[in-house]
Amino acid sequence: MKYLAFDKEQLVNLEYSLNREILSTNRAGGYFSTTIILCNTRKYHGLMILPIDEFDGENHVLLSNVDETIVQHGQSFNLGIHRYPGIFEPRGHKYIESFEYAPTPTLTYRVGGVILKKELLFVHNEEQILIRYTLVDAHSPTKLKIKPFLAFRNAHSLSKASHWVNTKYQVCDNGVRYKLYTGFPHLYMQINKKNEYVASPDWYYNIEYIEELRRGYDGHEDLFVSGYFEIPLKKGESVIFSAATSAQTPATLLKKFNTELSRRDPKDTLMNCLANAASQFIVQKGKRHDIIAGYPWFGSWGRDSFISLPGLTLGLNDDKNCKSILDTLSHDLKDGLFPNMGNAKSVAFNSVDAPLWYFWAIQQYYLHTNNHKDVWKDYGKKMKTILKGYRAGLAYNIKMHPNGLIWAGEKGHALTWMDAIAHGKPVTPRIGFAVEINALWYNAIMITIELATKNKDSRFVKEWLPIADLAKKSFNQLFWIEDGQYLADYVDENGQNTDIRPNQIFAISLPYSPLDDDKKIGTLNIVERRLYTPKGLRTLSPQHPDYKGRYEGDQATRDAAYHQGTTWPWLLGHYVEAYYKIHGKNATHIAQSIVDSLCEDIDIYGLCTVPEIYDGDPPQRPNGCISQAWSVAELIRIVNMIEKNKD
Repeated sequence: MKYLAFDKEQLVNLEYSLNREILSTNRAGGYFSTTIILCNTRKYHGLMILPIDEFDGENHVLLSNVDETIVQHGQSFNLGIHRYPGIFEPRGHKYIESFEYAPTPTLTYRVGGVILKKELLFVHNEEQILIRYTLVDAHSPTKLKIKPFLAFRNAHSLSKASHWVNTKYQVCDNGVRYKLYTGFPHLYMQINKKNEYVASPDWYYNIEYIEELRRGYDGHEDLFVSGYFEIPLKKGESVIFSAATSAQTPATLLKKFNTELSRRDPKDTLMNCLANAASQFIVQKGKRHDIIAGYPWFGSWGRDSFISLPGLTLGLNDDKNCKSILDTLSHDLKDGLFPNMGNAKSVAFNSVDAPLWYFWAIQQYYLHTNNHKDVWKDYGKKMKTILKGYRAGLAYNIKMHPNGLIWAGEKGHALTWMDAIAHGKPVTPRIGFAVEINALWYNAIMITIELATKNKDSRFVKEWLPIADLAKKSFNQLFWIEDGQYLADYVDENGQNTDIRPNQIFAISLPYSPLDDDKKIGTLNIVERRLYTPKGLRTLSPQHPDYKGRYEGDQATRDAAYHQGTTWPWLLGHYVEAYYKIHGKNATHIAQSIVDSLCEDIDIYGLCTVPEIYDGDPPQRPNGCISQAWSVAELIRIVNMIEKNKD
């Protein structure tokens, strides 16, 4: 496909090539990411970024980059590229002839009569990156120098030159190993061919990451270069460079590369690309299965996991992974809530909707498998526990009120998915009865009643059916704005908040809707007129005085726009679902236009994936994470809805 390949004219244009990023994961939490010309523009870029248990499982950049130099007739041609303040040096991108994303990121360089191919491959379920160099053509003796740039730092931080760095190395089979600082694993750098390693430890100062500067952060880093490997190459010959956290047997590297390459899925259709993107979010470490919310800087988030799970798994007919992840996450339930985010030492249970999205994920699994007995046996007890907790009251003033609806919120905290904090305060606190929370609450009660009924748990049904009826009646009375024919975003002690936001769409899209039929059309119409774009739903109507149409600037400025007009692709899944419910198969043209629009961007920003957000204002630039789990998941669901509704 044309969006998987780029030619020389595109690649030498830095404004073009530096805005296109690649991602590859090892399916165990590690990844590599950079631009298509291998010039890092973010602190989150690197060729080996791994979660390290000794540091609370947080991601750390071990290997930042690798420069290659072609040597012929005593002349050296450096193929690398780095940005320093005001300059790129070296400018090896001028030698790149082509870049191809499939089956693995591959660059071809031409230096005079020399043609060198470079293929990068992150090994699945291991902490190892392999780079294969093939001398496609040469007319005289050729040497290849490989120079690794080491970071050994947290992915959210930057490396600075230090006297504490350990410059000593140990020789291993066809290579060396380094551990720059205590607590890190060794990095074994080996080649499958005898080579000469020249130790010349030095710091490269002030490497600049332009994307970090644009985002208002420090964007300058010092990287440690330990030395370089030198290997003679013959025409047609390939060598493998390996960087790993364990010693490798060099003689096996070529076979390992070919075996791994053969396992890579094709990326020749939209669904193949989305399937590849989906698989990158699913992480297995030991017995635990998780979902990474977004690359390159998010970890596992409870809310995002439950929202993403059906699309990432069931949308690709992957029942097994869906259940494994549900089982893993079910164990995280504590005092009626799921962790929103955090690591082993610091876990935040500050998400009012994560447990309610848990019901939706189970519901989607049940609808896919149609196995009410096993679903109830595996998850029924947890479901009832959560409902009981919300009814009795949980942390952050989460509690069912006498009207059958859920009130939630505490000053200084943002508990819904609109959780941005600017200058230490929530941008959209939404304390009170939030519209999507109560739509999810009603859906959660009803799917539990359905499963309880099928499994003859009459006591539960008798207790909760009156609550469901009350919640539905109260929902329509409390949230409906008669004059505007839409739903309030939330209701507090001051009455209805009339801001037009996309959260009301869930009152239509969820399998069990609390909304009266005559109110659904008005709700969908307001969302369509004020919030809909083919890239996503805006988080606030452009007619509102607080609307922010551009997502840019420093963190506080960006956070102030995050849910105040910024467009989110993941909301389109529920928008399309609501559209189908009201308009039937006539919704397909809207659904297809969304798919086509997002496909237009699959060769920009993050290749073959869907970004976290877009600007609210046209032209809608992709922004945020280059690859977001729920964005990919909901696009998969939209494609499946189109297929399901075909004549």
